[in-house]
Amino acid sequence: MRQADPMRIKLSDERKDVLLSQLVAFYRDEFDEDLSGFRAEQLLTFFVRKLGPQVYNQAIQDARAFMLLKLEDLDAEFHEEDPDVR
Repeated sequence: MRQADPMRIKLSDERKDVLLSQLVAFYRDEFDEDLSGFRAEQLLTFFVRKLGPQVYNQAIQDARAFMLLKLEDLDAEFHEEDPDVR
């Protein structure tokens, strides 16, 4: 049995750095507070763990629904009549 990874959603270093800098700027602009790099990283980790799975799963469901609609349209959009079949 596979052991569950507590955080399967992984951010690239570049994405993480951008998000951390945006989080620090948000706190400064919205709350007029300085947020240390350590606290910003702790907040980001918390939000990714708590919100990440729900957002990820919703995105998968939305993508699946979109693809199913496109597959249903495939027949109607590209169906060619066979002139030999009546």
